[in-house]
Amino acid sequence: MFFTNFHPIFDGMKRNQKRQEDIINLLSIKEKMSINAIAEHFGVTGATIRTDIRDMENRHEIIRNNGIVSLMRPYVVNLAVKEKIFINAEQKERISLVAAKMIGDMDSIVLTSGTTIEAMTRHIVARGKLNVVTPSISVALNLAKLPDVETYILGGKVQTTSLSVRDDYSLSGLANVSVSKLFLSCDGFDVSTGVITATLEEARLTKALMKAAGKIILLADSSKLGKTGFGYICALEDVDILITDRGLPDKVKERIENLGVHVETV
Repeated sequence: MFFTNFHPIFDGMKRNQKRQEDIINLLSIKEKMSINAIAEHFGVTGATIRTDIRDMENRHEIIRNNGIVSLMRPYVVNLAVKEKIFINAEQKERISLVAAKMIGDMDSIVLTSGTTIEAMTRHIVARGKLNVVTPSISVALNLAKLPDVETYILGGKVQTTSLSVRDDYSLSGLANVSVSKLFLSCDGFDVSTGVITATLEEARLTKALMKAAGKIILLADSSKLGKTGFGYICALEDVDILITDRGLPDKVKERIENLGVHVETV
C-alpha cells in the first residue's frame, strides 16, 4: 500500500525529467525560446515550465533572461596539445583523412595548429609539389618528413600550449601569401556563436589566414558544437566546408547547410 501511494509521485518525477531532457534537445535546435512558447510546444502550463526552468537553472543547464530561455554554453579552456590529443581521437582521425583528400594537384594551402590538423598531416600525399604555410611547429615537423612538400612556417613567439606562433611576427609573414585552401580547427562552433577559439591571439591570426585563402575548410568533431570561448574567429556562414562526425544532430546539420556551408559527416 505504501509503495502504491507513491507510484504517481514517481511517475510525475519521471515525466518532469523526460520533459526537461526534451527541453534541452529543443533548445539545441531552436537556440532561444520564450517560456510561453516552450509551454505551448509541450502542451503544459506556463507554471509547469517555470518549475522545469528553475530546476534546470539550478543545475546550470540553461540561462533565462527576460523570459527568454537558452542553453548554458560550455566555455572552452586553452588546453595543452598533450591533453587534447586523446580527446575524440577516433573522430579526429576520420575527419582528418577526408580533409587530406581535398588537397588538389600542385596545391598551395594553409594548415592552422590543432590536434585534428596534426592528424591530417599523417594522411597527406602530395600530388606534384605541395606548398604549405603553417603557424604550427608540430605540423611543420610532420610535413618536413614528406616528399614533394615545401613547408613555410610563420615566425613569432612559441605558445607552449599549442606549440604554435600567433603574434605580430606571424601576421607579417602573411604579407605575400595566397593559397587555394585554409584548413582550420577550432574549440567551438555553432550557428549563433560562430567559430570559436580559446584565445584572442589565435582568433586574430586565423582571421588573417582566412584572408589569404580562397576556400575555408573547418575540421571540428561534434563534441565542439555549442561550446563558446574568448576568441571569435568568424561566423559559421564564412566557412565553405565543415568536416565533422556523425554525432552532429541532423537538424543542426540542416541549419548549417541552410547557411550555404557544405557539411561532410564521417
